[in-house]
Amino acid sequence: MTVKRLESAVEAELVTRVRRAGGVAEKVTVLGSRGFFDRLIVLPGGRVVFCEVKRGSGGILSQHQILRVDRYRRLGAVTCIIRNSADIDALLSS
Repeated sequence: MTVKRLESAVEAELVTRVRRAGGVAEKVTVLGSRGFFDRLIVLPGGRVVFCEVKRGSGGILSQHQILRVDRYRRLGAVTCIIRNSADIDALLSS
């Protein structure tokens, strides 16, 4: 059986696990900039990741979020989409 998780639950797990790993997961709000990432993750060793959090089932990126992710990746920034515990595992193990 698949458990449907709210975006807030996924985000809370992300913040907790990043802290346990010795990093920070800052909530980000950029005024006048639609579709900015939910969290700015800074991990030990200076790794910085722009992170969008979506609910586990059915959470999709809006068009402006897709464009922002593509733009940041083209600039060489590390971005990720977190939907579940497995995505958090991948982020913290890479």
